[in-house]
Amino acid sequence: MRKSGPPKGLIAYLVLELLEEKPRYGYEILKEIREISGGHWEPSYGSVYPILYKFEEKGWTERIERADEPDRKYFELTEEGYAELEERRKSSTEKARDFADVILGFFHVYAAFSTDERFEIPESDGEWRFDETFSEWIVEQVVRHHEHYFDTEFERIEATPDEFYERHGIDEDVEAANTDDDEEDAAN
Repeated sequence: MRKSGPPKGLIAYLVLELLEEKPRYGYEILKEIREISGGHWEPSYGSVYPILYKFEEKGWTERIERADEPDRKYFELTEEGYAELEERRKSSTEKARDFADVILGFFHVYAAFSTDERFEIPESDGEWRFDETFSEWIVEQVVRHHEHYFDTEFERIEATPDEFYERHGIDEDVEAANTDDDEEDAAN
């Protein structure tokens, strides 16, 4: 179970990947992340620029001057930056569960707003609503994206979470221990 927002290190990892492609400036990185997310998420300036400056301090990036855009702060990866990217690629395999928790957690909250009597959110004309119709639309979009990206037709999976985990060799005790470790790291 995640305690907050996107998986730790996600923005930093995306910044490194995007800088591997070519030198970029902060706003360009923000726009690219927004595009990668299908227009549904964009980190703030206050998260991307400090990452760029931190990477510069650590020697993972360096600023470059461009004659055609002298006022922009472009950053490119250094050799140390490429090495850091390789390390983060390896460690990002551990983040898949965090992504799933974020996606499922927010959908559960959306569904709770739709169905839990404790929440009394009024409907407004011309706006999204917390109801079954809009919930179905969200699920439909997830299925469409799945079919698009994986070039397959979606088929329902009837397994319970426990059956799915067992079939794929996922140890729930290990997952719980990793979550506890993450919470302990965040506290320190």
